[in-house]
Amino acid sequence: MKQLKIGNVRIKNSLFLAPMVDVTDLPYRLICRKAGVGMAYTEMIYLDALTHRNSKTMKMMETCEKDSPIGIQITWKEINELKKAISMKLFDNYDLVDLNCACPSVRITENEAGSFLLKSPDKISKMIKELKNSGYATTAKIRLGYEDNNVLAISKMIEKSGADAITVHARLAIHSGKTPADWSWISKVKKEIGIPIIGNGDIFSGQDAEKMLSICDGAMIARGAIGDPYIFQRIEKYLKTGKEPEFSVKKNLVAFNDYIKLCRKYAFSDLHRIKYIGTNFIKKFDGAAKLRAEFMRLKNLDEVEKFAKNII
Repeated sequence: MKQLKIGNVRIKNSLFLAPMVDVTDLPYRLICRKAGVGMAYTEMIYLDALTHRNSKTMKMMETCEKDSPIGIQITWKEINELKKAISMKLFDNYDLVDLNCACPSVRITENEAGSFLLKSPDKISKMIKELKNSGYATTAKIRLGYEDNNVLAISKMIEKSGADAITVHARLAIHSGKTPADWSWISKVKKEIGIPIIGNGDIFSGQDAEKMLSICDGAMIARGAIGDPYIFQRIEKYLKTGKEPEFSVKKNLVAFNDYIKLCRKYAFSDLHRIKYIGTNFIKKFDGAAKLRAEFMRLKNLDEVEKFAKNII
């Protein structure tokens, strides 16, 4: 698999871990990097929480030397907060800044952020220009549109504004994950746009990734990577050999144990988050449902550590 370059950022392969709320914290990103992912991001961060140095937000921003290359994903409805964040040099520890114009959550769109920005192309353009003029490698993640498909017009505007790459999630904002992603629009965007295009939506196997990489430059994996970091290793093997290794329960449970150890090492102690990710690791074997129920009854990180070690 060939390397990919976004702005001045060199990426070892074309596989991306999607930024996901309550998933892509530092410990989880490190597990996915061990499994072979080329590029990862913080989970989406509100600019106003960032500039006000909200303690939870600052924790979400943590990174380390092994967590590279790393992008910070941001969203907000006004450019003033972006200018403030730039003046505070809050993006300087990251390789690139990704503007989220894709999150469909009502909690986000009610604040006129995330995919709501697709209704205001001028705001997207101004933010990208502000980031580029400040010297940051800049990308944007978009959907096909909010209620109506305007992906080609939005993509052309983003490229014209100076962005270094675009990630296209191939659904409208009003669509749920049950609606099949329409990859034909990713292909159309790629034919019209000169900067790298990363495709996102319904990638769950090596064959899926191969098809995506046949129409664009990168494959971004979201749901398929939750509780299954070694999906990246299996995809990479498939792309090299045409054969995808079977899912390994043992390997996955070891990865779960490693994730909990990293949560301890980097002081990530949010039990709600750990349980959400943990239940996604405990799957695809007899007795998994019973173990998940037991796991959900645990009361602290000490109990979680003991549980993760004992189920290997």
